[in-house]
Amino acid sequence: MGIDVGGTGIKGALVDVSRGVLVSDRVRVPTPQPSLPTDVVDVIKDIVEEFELEGAVGVGFPSVLVDGVVSTANNIDGAWIGVNVRDLISDALGRKVVVVNDADAAAIAEVRFGAARNLRGKVLVLTFGTGIGSGLVVDGCLVPNLELGQIEYKGVRPAELRYSARGREDEGITWENWGDEISGFIEFVSAVINPDLVVLGGGAAKEWDRFAHRIPEHLGVVQAQLLNNAGIVGGALLVAD
Repeated sequence: MGIDVGGTGIKGALVDVSRGVLVSDRVRVPTPQPSLPTDVVDVIKDIVEEFELEGAVGVGFPSVLVDGVVSTANNIDGAWIGVNVRDLISDALGRKVVVVNDADAAAIAEVRFGAARNLRGKVLVLTFGTGIGSGLVVDGCLVPNLELGQIEYKGVRPAELRYSARGREDEGITWENWGDEISGFIEFVSAVINPDLVVLGGGAAKEWDRFAHRIPEHLGVVQAQLLNNAGIVGGALLVAD
């Protein structure tokens, strides 16, 4: 089972890890506001208990994680800082839990079964949703906790305040103009990372046809194949691994 904890929603489903596809309905519950640890864990527990599943659960979490401990809280309540999210969820569920940064989980899924399947070299997965998540995989190996949404771009720091999908909505930017704006952001980060492929995922990936024509071809950007389920699939793959 994979769980994807986001700033606005917590999603979970059963995954066939041999094919990278959901094999149950996806359950989504709004993220509690404020997103305090006990409240978020209660939601995760409720989601897991909807499925008849024994064994470990993989969780994608919107934070830099060091040995399961939360060290940033950009899109989740600051009360999480210093909390061992792995142990907290494991104790609540009474089973083993594997945790990883949510964008890292999405990157693992897209490289294994999605838009970057079987591709060597550097793959950068950018998830545009409540914030901007970023996962980097080099020759199949994850480089964890890359937080490109936190950089300064065109005077905005963190950049995700304007260039995320939520930023687009908050600023009243049209999808076409947003396509122009994220093109600049992607070009900026690509000049440093030099990826062989950029995979655009997160909630915005569902609206691909509304902005993709504004992204220059030379940037090498493709739509995520697993769309907004990549985090769930990636979490489950980590359990299987």
